[in-house]
Amino acid sequence: MLVATEIAPAVTRSIVRHVVLSVETRRAVEFVDLTPALSATVHGLALHEGIVTVQTRHTTTGILINEYEPLLLADLEAMFERIAPATHTYAHDDFARRTVNLMPGERRNGHAHCRAALLHASEGVVVSQGALALGRWQRVLFVELDGAQRREIAVTLIGQAR
Repeated sequence: MLVATEIAPAVTRSIVRHVVLSVETRRAVEFVDLTPALSATVHGLALHEGIVTVQTRHTTTGILINEYEPLLLADLEAMFERIAPATHTYAHDDFARRTVNLMPGERRNGHAHCRAALLHASEGVVVSQGALALGRWQRVLFVELDGAQRREIAVTLIGQAR
């Protein structure tokens, strides 16, 4: 049986804010825990009840809610390599055939695009009583799949402040 319990907060104003987080990744595959920065932003804006949406601005990255545990992260990295090996041949990397979205100094990153397709480009997290309503081991992770690079994450906070 599912039972919903409503928490009636004392709220004083509505909030809609957009923030951009910048990340410098150092590895080809890297997991960056965004949870502390998101929590600080929720606290700094005094968001009491609402939602935080986190969105990557890149097609070779993803957002993942999961445990931030070193052996699990190694397992995930190994899974990406099994499913979309970096050494495999990808049509996206054939610059003699590809005619769309080419930039000077284009990287061979077909594997990273395929890996990113396994993840979400965005996630939403509930804010309740002034804190991210994550489970005990849940963290909000930015997943770099084509590093090292400077990356941006768009964050929107919507809700009620005290």
